[in-house]
Formats: sequence, structure tokens, C-alpha cells
Amino acid sequence: MKNSRAGQENKISTTGFGRVGLETVKAPLKPQETPENAAGKANPQPPIQPVSERFPALEEREIILTFFAPKAREVTVAGNFNNWRPDATPLKNTGAGKWVVRLMLRSGQYEYRFVVDGRWSEDPRASQRVANPYGDFNSVLMVPLAVRTSIL
Repeated sequence: MKNSRAGQENKISTTGFGRVGLETVKAPLKPQETPENAAGKANPQPPIQPVSERFPALEEREIILTFFAPKAREVTVAGNFNNWRPDATPLKNTGAGKWVVRLMLRSGQYEYRFVVDGRWSEDPRASQRVANPYGDFNSVLMVPLAVRTSIL
């Protein structure tokens, strides 16, 4: 019995459709693939494309938000892109009351509000706004899908 078990290591048992018995056949052993015989393949794999090329909606784009507040000491922005955390995204005072921040956002629609010295404010330059649950309005930012052209 020991010898018959050792001889069955490379065998596969199958059942045929509508057959009652088992049929045992020898499974062919695959030769080990080495770099030498892999290099001679007729159809090599194409290079993997970056995710941003296959799914352009996942590509981030630089968005610049500006706010004019000459007397402000601190200006931040809070929105659904930073979980509405006013301390997460401060704007930089560039002088003459102009505050600027650069954001990297994927294409889509975002709602946001500026926080000027602790007071929430909508963006007066925003082209769209939506009502929020606090009886005020959130500014809407639309980040378009990146347009790509390629020359063949």
C-alpha cells in the first residue's frame, strides 16, 4: 500500500459526467520557466499604463482659491475635500489683502466655505452655491475632467 500512495502524487482524479466510477490519469508536470526561455516568448506583455491614464477621473489637478480680506489676520478654507476641517487648509497672505491656497483635487463637484478670523463666509467669486443645513450657502467648485490629446 505504501508504494501505491507514493505513485499517486502526480495523479489527478476526475469524475466524468454521468459516470459512476473514478478515472485516474497522470498530470503532466510543467517545466520550470526560467528567464532564458521566458525571453523567447512570441507575445510579450504590454507595459502597464499609469492609473491616471486609464482612469483620468483619478488624476488630481491643481486648483487655486483666492479670497480678498485686507483686514483679516487668518483665512482658511473648509469643504468636503478636507472633511470640513477649518484648520486643515490655511490660505497664505500674499499682500494687499489677497489670500491664496493651492489645492490638488480630483475631478468632481466640491462644496466649501472660507473661514475668516473664525467667521464662516461663502466665496463671493464662486459661480455656483447651494443651501446648507445651517440656513446659509456653501460655495460650489467644479473640477473638470482632465482633457488629454495624443498624436499618433
